[in-house]
Amino acid sequence: MVVPAGRGVGRWWPALLAASVLVAAACGGDDGAITEPTEQPTVVDVSPMPIEGTTITMARANWSTGYFQAQIHKQLLEELGYTVTEPSELELDPTLAYPAMAQGDFDFWVNSWYPIHDSLLASEMPDGSVVGDHIEAVGAQMAGGAPQGFLITKSVADEYGITHLDQINDDPAITALFDTDGDGAAEIYGCPESWACDNVIDSQIAFSGWDNIEQVQAIAGYDALFAESSAKVNAGEPAVVYTYAPSSYLNQLRPGDNVYWLAVEDVIDDSNPTCIRGGREHDQRPGQASLGPDKCPAAAESGVCQLGWRVNDILVTANTEFLAANPAARALWEAVVLSPLEVTLAIVQQELGGGTEAEIAQLAADWIADNRDTVNGWLASARAAAEP
Repeated sequence: MVVPAGRGVGRWWPALLAASVLVAAACGGDDGAITEPTEQPTVVDVSPMPIEGTTITMARANWSTGYFQAQIHKQLLEELGYTVTEPSELELDPTLAYPAMAQGDFDFWVNSWYPIHDSLLASEMPDGSVVGDHIEAVGAQMAGGAPQGFLITKSVADEYGITHLDQINDDPAITALFDTDGDGAAEIYGCPESWACDNVIDSQIAFSGWDNIEQVQAIAGYDALFAESSAKVNAGEPAVVYTYAPSSYLNQLRPGDNVYWLAVEDVIDDSNPTCIRGGREHDQRPGQASLGPDKCPAAAESGVCQLGWRVNDILVTANTEFLAANPAARALWEAVVLSPLEVTLAIVQQELGGGTEAEIAQLAADWIADNRDTVNGWLASARAAAEP
C-alpha cells in the first residue's frame, strides 16, 4: 500500500497547538523493512457490486477520538443505498484491525494514522504475502490532520529550565523528579500497547540512548492514563505525557497555560534501533513544528519546535477486493475531506454529551446537515462512479 507523499502538510494545526543522528542497528537477518512477499497473492477478478442490497461491514478504532468520523462515513454510505453495520459492533486496535481487514473479516475503517501505522502493514499473512498487499489507503480524509508530541507540566519546566526530553534522561536531579517508583528511571506517559505509537516511543528511547527514561503504557486505556497525567499537571507535579490532536486533550492540557511542548535533540530516522518488523517506518523526520517559545520554550532561538514527531494523515483504509467491487464507495472516500478543527469541536461536544452512541450518531447527522451542499457533491461523485 502506498500513501501519497506530500499529504502531511499540517498547515491548520499550529493554530491549534498555537540533523538526525544515525544509529546503527544490529538487527541480525531482519532489519525490520517491509519486504516483498515470497509468493505473490492471487489476483481475484471481482465484478462491481450493486449498491442496493450490498452490506458493508465496517470497524472503528478503540480510541474515542475516531468515533465521530466513523459515524459520518456510515451515514454517507447509507445515503448512497448501502446497508452498513454499526461501527461500535467491531471496535479494534490497529494491530488486530489491519490483518483482519486484509483477510476480509471487515471491509474498511476511517481511523488509519500514516505513517505511524505503516509499520503494521509488514505483518505476514498465512500465504506469505504481507498485510499491505491486501489493503489500500483511499482519499485524503484528514491529510496533515494529526499533530502529536510530549507535554510537560509548565510550572516544573519553568522551575528547572526543562526544554528538551533529553534533559530528563541526562540530569540525575531532573530524572529523580519523574521517577515515581524509585527504580532510577523517569517515567513518561506513553501509548496503549497495540496502537503503534507505543512502538515508536520505544524506538525513540532506544535511538536517543535514553537509558534513564521508561514508557508507562496505558493498560486501562489512554483516557485513564491521560486523566492520571492531567491530575498531576493540575496539582503542579512533574509529568510528561504523549498526546495528539484532533482530540479534546489539548483543551485540558493547554500549551502555554499549564503545560509546554517538549523538544528532542535528535529525531529518529529509519535505522530501526529496536529491530522490530516494520521498524524502519518509525522514521519521524522532520518532526518539527512552527511553535513559539510561549508554547515550546525550546523554540526561543529558532522559532521551530523539534517535537520529534511527524504530523500524521488520518485516512480511510479498505480491503482492496472490496474496493474493486464497490467503485461508489471508493469514489466517496476519494472525495471526503474533513476539517480537523471541526472534528475537534465535535469530539468536545461528544464528551460533553456523555459519549453515547446515540449522541455520536446525532452529532454526525447534524454535521452532515450543516454541510449538505458539500456532502451532496461527494455523493454525486460516488453515484457517478457506480454508473455502468
